[in-house]
Amino acid sequence: MRILPTIHAPSDLKKIPNGELPELCQEIRDEILEVTSRNGGHLAPNLGVVELTVALHKVFSMPRDKIVWDVGHQSYVHKLLTGRLEQFPTLRQYGGLCGFPKRSESPYDCFGTGHSSTSISAALGIACARDLAGEDYNVIAVIGDGALTGGEAMEGLNNAGDLHKKLIVVLNDNEMSISKNVGALSSYLTELRTDPKYSRVKSDVETFLKGLPSIGTSVARTVERLKNSFKYFFVPGMLFEDFGFKYLGPVDGHDLPALIETFEKAKTLNEPVFIHVLTTKGKGYRPAEQRPNAFHGTGPFDIPTGRKLTRPDAPPSYTKVFSDALVDLAEKDRKVVAITAAMPEGTGLDVFGKFYPDRFFDVGIAEQHAVTMGAGLAANGYHPVVALYSTFAQRAFDQLLHDVCMQELPFTLCLDRAGLVGDDGMTHHGVYDLSYLRLMPKLVMMVPRDENELRHMLKTSLEYPGPSSLRYPRGSGLGVPLDKEIHALPIGKSERLQRGTDVDLWAVGTMVDTARKAARLLERQGISAGVVDARFVKPLDEEALVAAGQKVKCIVTLEENALIGGFGEGVLEALNRHGALRHCRVLNLGIPDRFVLHGKRERLLEDLKLDPEGVAETVKKELDQ
Repeated sequence: MRILPTIHAPSDLKKIPNGELPELCQEIRDEILEVTSRNGGHLAPNLGVVELTVALHKVFSMPRDKIVWDVGHQSYVHKLLTGRLEQFPTLRQYGGLCGFPKRSESPYDCFGTGHSSTSISAALGIACARDLAGEDYNVIAVIGDGALTGGEAMEGLNNAGDLHKKLIVVLNDNEMSISKNVGALSSYLTELRTDPKYSRVKSDVETFLKGLPSIGTSVARTVERLKNSFKYFFVPGMLFEDFGFKYLGPVDGHDLPALIETFEKAKTLNEPVFIHVLTTKGKGYRPAEQRPNAFHGTGPFDIPTGRKLTRPDAPPSYTKVFSDALVDLAEKDRKVVAITAAMPEGTGLDVFGKFYPDRFFDVGIAEQHAVTMGAGLAANGYHPVVALYSTFAQRAFDQLLHDVCMQELPFTLCLDRAGLVGDDGMTHHGVYDLSYLRLMPKLVMMVPRDENELRHMLKTSLEYPGPSSLRYPRGSGLGVPLDKEIHALPIGKSERLQRGTDVDLWAVGTMVDTARKAARLLERQGISAGVVDARFVKPLDEEALVAAGQKVKCIVTLEENALIGGFGEGVLEALNRHGALRHCRVLNLGIPDRFVLHGKRERLLEDLKLDPEGVAETVKKELDQ
């Protein structure tokens, strides 16, 4: 009889004898493999935290006790143990379970997450709320070693140690975030992991230090210095103890008895506790253990072989086209450097790093640092290309405004995964960058309609002597032919793709193809629709825009971005400045003022009426009115 179906809440887990927990862990791994092989998802991170999550729910009492999962992509086991087994096959599907913790989904999800390095700050806030209310429960932050490199995590540790609240931080150390971790902190953790004396010497050293005499003021000062010297040489986790935490570990993250014993001990301590747990990413599934980065976030795959189920005839992705173009352009210009924040494979910059290792920088999960480091390079004669996912670039708003744009530095910001990303949902949709970048003076903003135009825009940005951005979507391109030569585009100039007399569809990026298809649907209904690829969100082609407004009844803007502050608002502002709104109406189509849930991108676009049929229907209604 299977154990997992008998667990409807963590209280049921507490009834399971410890000897049966390994069998439960295997059932959990089987369930996660089965569902992610069909739906896709974050496989390797979840396989690595099975024993860790089981031990947490065995020892602590949720939802009275609170767990904050950093990023949250490793929360599948938590979902299975908190009454969501029957819903689990809907994971990341439209209307189904979210792939991340979500407060509205379950009382066991005490804090919603999706971006890195937030857990310690959130957990400290919860601990402060607990103490202010005079309550008594445990608060646990589970953070990965990659997320620990983020600046907010350090800020949280610093403040938590200073406030000295009862708080448990569990470091899930698997040596990886998505790609191999980098940086001094990663090296420090490696030393803790690999030096066997650390696991046995701590208690002996502390016992010895406690026995040292302290007679007289001068002797006391000498002893204190001696204590510190001994601790820095021999006590593991001294860095975390200096932050004000009691350090426990390293602990084998797949040894259930050791985990349970450590968590039980942590419960008894009325101070900040830092538990260092060593796990294997992808544990229990050989393909994921061998290639954890490939199975960090995966699409559907074949379980026996690990082979990804992809279309063999699919066009190359925008990311690959960007990667290849950057390598080619950097060969001709040695001033081009590339920076990413722990996403070399995801952004395609891993290829650049192989060709030009001395000009490639992976700074870890530190988007703010990535941008300002790029600004430093730009201020000294280089042209940085900083490639980030759109949703993560939000974290570097001030650095882009203050350090890059204000100094008018030659700087290219490449925003991958722009627009709706689908299954990862609201925390990962890249639908705000046009809005928050458009307000920045001196920034040139480009949006390619296809993979060929992406190449030309990249060259345009590298030749431009100031800051620029270009955004492109997740997944395959349109399959258009690629020009042999990459050339720069005239900045601020749109391209008319077809003429119409009733309505003009002005679109950027992915919406250009949608506009073309919608125009064909409108033509069947007797409506003559023109299509313009605006290309530049900033500066807009105001001359062409005003001219169009004098010839048609309505200008329609289309963007895969929030309507507030986006491309459409820029068009309205421009037409208003020129007094052109007297001649035509303007209809803005894009993401409304709400958070978009998860699901297949095509379904989400259909719901938002941003598919060709929805656009045509909306435009016809506008013209009819």
